[in-house]
Amino acid sequence: MVRTFAGGLLFAAILSLVLGPSFGCQYKAMEPSPAAAGINTRDLIDPASQAEAEELTPTGQLAETAERLRKDRQKKLEEQSKKEGGTATTKPNRNVLCLSGGGSFGAYSAGVLVGWSERGDRPQFDVVTGISTGALIAPFAFLGPKYDGQLKRFYTELESRDLYRLRPLRALFSESFADTAPMAAQIDAFLTPEAMADLADAHRKGRRLYVGTTEEEGKQFVVWDLGAMAVRNGPGDRALMKKVLLGSAAPAGFFPAAKIEVSVNGALYTERHVDGGVSQSVFFRPPYVPPSERSDVAARDLAGTKVYVIVAGKMYADPEVIRPWSLAQAGKSVSTLIYAQTRGDLQRLYTVCLLTGMDYYVSAIPQAYPAPLSSTEFKPVVMTAMFEEGRRVIASQEPWRTLPPGVGPGESTLSRAGPWLEFQQRGPLLPIGGRKGLSISPRYPVSDRGSIPTGPLQPPEK
Repeated sequence: MVRTFAGGLLFAAILSLVLGPSFGCQYKAMEPSPAAAGINTRDLIDPASQAEAEELTPTGQLAETAERLRKDRQKKLEEQSKKEGGTATTKPNRNVLCLSGGGSFGAYSAGVLVGWSERGDRPQFDVVTGISTGALIAPFAFLGPKYDGQLKRFYTELESRDLYRLRPLRALFSESFADTAPMAAQIDAFLTPEAMADLADAHRKGRRLYVGTTEEEGKQFVVWDLGAMAVRNGPGDRALMKKVLLGSAAPAGFFPAAKIEVSVNGALYTERHVDGGVSQSVFFRPPYVPPSERSDVAARDLAGTKVYVIVAGKMYADPEVIRPWSLAQAGKSVSTLIYAQTRGDLQRLYTVCLLTGMDYYVSAIPQAYPAPLSSTEFKPVVMTAMFEEGRRVIASQEPWRTLPPGVGPGESTLSRAGPWLEFQQRGPLLPIGGRKGLSISPRYPVSDRGSIPTGPLQPPEK
């Protein structure tokens, strides 16, 4: 997923804008690369090594294991029903929604939710969790279709200037690259007395809304219960909710940290809260169980709970040509790390679902969709297109993915024993991002054997 909005990888961008792209270095001629030729490294295969790795990795057994465990649980429930005279306890239908970060890519998540309402089977969520842009979407999703109009407006009509103001000349001498006063005003406009009352009412009924931030200096992930704040609704609670939402969506260095006063044994301190995506890409919380029922194992049983995850971006980053500049390379490498973190969080959540009997559903921007490379720019035309893609996906025959990343077609890790490769298309062919905003048309490599031309490299003698 393109997560520069949530990654805090902005030092390179600041220097580039403030001091110019040639600051501190001289560009050297770039060696020919697959990306520069319009080829995705994903499709460059060492056939023998790849085949051996895939044969020895049991990823294909995940679906079979999940189905077997499901049948085992169903059989046990039926046996228990017979022992109880055929009157099995009816378990409530419980639904959890987890929303990832992703900046302007949140337009896709918004489109999924609005399209889901239009489809007519969107559930009322018992729990909603959100990080970064997912934190901004979370209250809309939690309160239901009544707020779809506001959600759509936020992700199809607002521009960057409606959310933040750049101040590049002050970037090197202040705590942030941008001023978020416009975003604070948008949040303030949403937290009306009616919205606060709706949040409080839902919380009293046992539903929960959680938002994640990262306490910057302690480097700790913190989960905030917004519904509890709405119920309390004391002096400062509404302002606290605004700070939490701003903090969760504040990539360190780009947006200022949310400064939250805390009382520790009567002493006052100020914590600095930034983007929750620094710590986790998505997070799960189970449905609420009243204290009087927590000793009942059945009440805490998660089996049958449906866990929906909407990823504001792709599972795998699109390739792009990277400048031969140290800061650019460092920034892109950390962006790649954030994609990997997202996949890791999804794999961990899948394991939790597998062990507890919960149902796992994921929606992410399809790899074939030509998404922009940056998620920091809010452009209505681009975001409306992503919003409509979300609506299209949720209305399709297969709107949800039920297996974790890494087990789908073309998702296995590349395995090589040497540099002699063959082109095997393992995913969609899309234009590759180039320098100066230009894109490179995708193409199949040309050679007499279908292999990538190796130049001075020669295959080993047999």
